[in-house]
Amino acid sequence: MEYRIIKSPSRGTLEILARRKGSGNGEKLENIDAIGLVQGRLIEMVCAADVAEKAVGVTVEDIRGSCPQNMVMLAILGDTSSVEAALEEICRKEKEGCMEW
Repeated sequence: MEYRIIKSPSRGTLEILARRKGSGNGEKLENIDAIGLVQGRLIEMVCAADVAEKAVGVTVEDIRGSCPQNMVMLAILGDTSSVEAALEEICRKEKEGCMEW
């Protein structure tokens, strides 16, 4: 899996993500302090979403793309400390081989 964090995302970045959200454009992405981006295989992303939401109060959105390797990307949205904590927990679980329940 690959991980990135965007702190204080620009309006343009939020608009890009809003257009690509799996849940559609219905809900605006506003007042978001940070975005954690996680990319990997579908099975990893479903487990990562579960870990992130259980770890802290974040919102997880799948981001549509057209990757020929069938990679999936998640956007983890929330305040900076919550997004950082969610990414840390995903990394910890992955390193421990605990991305299964």
